[in-house]
Amino acid sequence: MHPIPGNPTIQKFTAFLLFAPTFLGSASALATAQGADDDRLKKLEDEFKAYRERTERENAELRREISQLKQQSVSSPGAPASRALEDAIAELQVRVSGLTARQGDFERTRGQRTAFLDMSLDILTNIGTSEATDEEIPLLQLGHHDPAQRGFTLSNMELQIEGAVDPYFRGTGVMAMVIDAEGETVLEVEEAYLTTTQLPADLQLKAGVYFTEFGRLNRQHAHTWEFVDQPIVLGRYFGGDGLRGPGARASWLAPVPFFLEFQSGIQNPRGETLTSFIGNEEVWPGVTGSSGAEVAGAGGGFPFRKGTVDSLGDMLFTERVSTSLDLTDESSFVLGGSALFGPNSTGEDGRTQIYGVDFYYRWRPTDNYQGFPFVSFQTEAMWRNYRADSFFGDIDDDGTNEAFPSRRFRDFGYYAQMLWGITRPWVAGARAEYVDGNGLATGGDGSLDRRIRYALNLTYYPTEFSRIRLQGNWDRIQELNDNSYFSVWLQFEILFGAHAPHRF
Repeated sequence: MHPIPGNPTIQKFTAFLLFAPTFLGSASALATAQGADDDRLKKLEDEFKAYRERTERENAELRREISQLKQQSVSSPGAPASRALEDAIAELQVRVSGLTARQGDFERTRGQRTAFLDMSLDILTNIGTSEATDEEIPLLQLGHHDPAQRGFTLSNMELQIEGAVDPYFRGTGVMAMVIDAEGETVLEVEEAYLTTTQLPADLQLKAGVYFTEFGRLNRQHAHTWEFVDQPIVLGRYFGGDGLRGPGARASWLAPVPFFLEFQSGIQNPRGETLTSFIGNEEVWPGVTGSSGAEVAGAGGGFPFRKGTVDSLGDMLFTERVSTSLDLTDESSFVLGGSALFGPNSTGEDGRTQIYGVDFYYRWRPTDNYQGFPFVSFQTEAMWRNYRADSFFGDIDDDGTNEAFPSRRFRDFGYYAQMLWGITRPWVAGARAEYVDGNGLATGGDGSLDRRIRYALNLTYYPTEFSRIRLQGNWDRIQELNDNSYFSVWLQFEILFGAHAPHRF
């Protein structure tokens, strides 16, 4: 992060927050007025609306018929209802497909004349205390959007804009602002990318700056987290801001009767959000040379030596596969596997591989009320193999050479969490975390020592636009002489505007 106190950028950002709604509202009103003047467009809109209403009524009747046939099939296993049930389902699918095709024609006709735009502003504030000192809290809370100090922390103020560019692309832009423990304002562009919407063969391309789609939590923004802080293993492997950077990825939805998606991506491995890879000279703690002077460090206590991308082989490559199945009408799960391959900053032969598996399960009765009650379980496990390149030379220019023989650092981490939606609007959660490795106690983000954390929380949702969350953490950290610390955090969130739906 690069603090920018008193920078005019903050004033521009504030002005942007104030005037963007007015500007976008005016643009939307103008587009609507122009569309109303187009007789052909108006006629098509009316026709589509009538067609949709009629189809929804017909679909509702079909669903009732299907439900009755299912009940007959259950009550009378030998009854010849299966054929009628299959015919009803087939008819429903044909009508839904017709509605989808009609909507596609409608969207293509509108073209670029009207844009669909969602804009939202989300604010996260934390207040609390910890047995750890002000110097120790950053070692406990590795996430950039975690509580950063005793008292109040503005953990995140996020402006998100998302919408249809034209019939072929959707655009997303996310800007975030945080006030850190030193009281400095940090402003950054978290994501800015395009995704395709009409490629053949169930293909999709994504290009821009985005969170790498590794596991479940790395690609999620802070306001979607179920706990007030980022899991330790993500903070250790991907840094406080999560793994993200400029690049592109392709995804393919396999033509099978269940959800099965494959993703392949390539991104630049440089920058402060690429902790386990090239990163930059500020990612890892410094290294002390023979003269006692400190120089920029890389992983495992090695000196920082590689900071450039010299060829295609120096890029960060991502692979992911995920599948989802409905076990019953009330339960389903998602299973995924991810892998990362790229260079690190210890030298030309320094390489990093990270592997992960993730699992999510949810139970929700069919007779739920606004999604309650429910039970969900989520876990991710990750392995990192960090190969540091050998080096022999003078790192601090004092005339004495230092030797760093090649070494492999391996560490492992996981978290497991469970949520219980008791009754609207109350949700209780519990999470357990563990990380450990064979690395050196280099301090800060560079530590590969053992960490354990247990957390309990209770969340109250007054509406879908606000929440209040109380959480207690118990941390045990080898880096701080195996001491344990208890912390309590109270989080408030408010959301302005329409926000795009989140992935299951």
